[in-house]
Amino acid sequence: MKKEQIVSQDSDVMHGTLVFAGTRVPVESLIQHLIAGDSLDVFLDDFPTVSREQAVAYLHKTLEFAHARVA
Repeated sequence: MKKEQIVSQDSDVMHGTLVFAGTRVPVESLIQHLIAGDSLDVFLDDFPTVSREQAVAYLHKTLEFAHARVA
């Protein structure tokens, strides 16, 4: 999945907050759900405009970025 299919950032959408592409759902919402102990399914139920593929791809990209920063 290409980055532009996963996330977007536009000053006209949620004041430039990083959101899942095609939605107004901040990616931070996913992280907050996971930190709170919610499952991915709970997040997806709460935000049905975000696809499972987008959420999983975002988590993979975030993990790749974290690994690259440590290496």
